[in-house]
Amino acid sequence: MKVLVVLDHPCTIVSAENVPHQRSFSAAVAAAAIRGARSAGHEVDLIDLAADGFAPAMTGADLAAWRLGRVVDPLVADYQRRLLAAGHLTFVYEELPQARGNPFRNRMTSLGGVSVLSVMTTPDKAYRWWYRDPLTKILFKGTFAKIGVRNLRWTNYASVTAKTPEQRARMLQQTEQAFAAL
Repeated sequence: MKVLVVLDHPCTIVSAENVPHQRSFSAAVAAAAIRGARSAGHEVDLIDLAADGFAPAMTGADLAAWRLGRVVDPLVADYQRRLLAAGHLTFVYEELPQARGNPFRNRMTSLGGVSVLSVMTTPDKAYRWWYRDPLTKILFKGTFAKIGVRNLRWTNYASVTAKTPEQRARMLQQTEQAFAAL
């Protein structure tokens, strides 16, 4: 299976190594997922947004092109191609103006599941209670459920700054094992 990992961290995947002042736990989680998926024989594709210099702001030219079914940015076209080839951790939806009920459809017919790996300093219970769990509401209910994806997994690496190096290592090992079991 093709597994697409999208990393959005300014320090890029190179910060996955445990080098003080040059490390990112988000990158380490992404690297663990990649190792796990590869150990299970999956083909892994990494989109490293910061390394690519991806600018997420839509310009007027981008909007005009989108309305015509085109893409201005060659990087976006490449991402679209790679998303369409993935079997896990990907999504695309299109609003169908004539549709009744659910105006969205999944254009990723090979998409069998989605995993969301979030890293935050906020304690898990506070995130779920105070913020009302926006991640799963937006991504899982607001996007994936609308396009019919049902195999959804969320792993929240909460309060990582308060964890010991041993606890972080266990978290990375569990991530690697989970992706090896895809």
